[in-house]
Amino acid sequence: MIHEFARVLREKIRDDLNNYADDLANGVCQSYEEYRKLCGVIQGLAIAERYIIDLAKKVDEAND
Repeated sequence: MIHEFARVLREKIRDDLNNYADDLANGVCQSYEEYRKLCGVIQGLAIAERYIIDLAKKVDEAND
């Protein structure tokens, strides 16, 4: 159950991360402030994804 939850959440985070990175690459930011905010969102999503990956790995190891 935890694996399915982690998988679905990670997929959603990865989709958002890719979409925001595409926006950044395509120049949607109208100001440096918007650019910095979008970079922060991307960084936060990347950190959240890493936490989910680490948690799923720890659950796997505990179940072995």
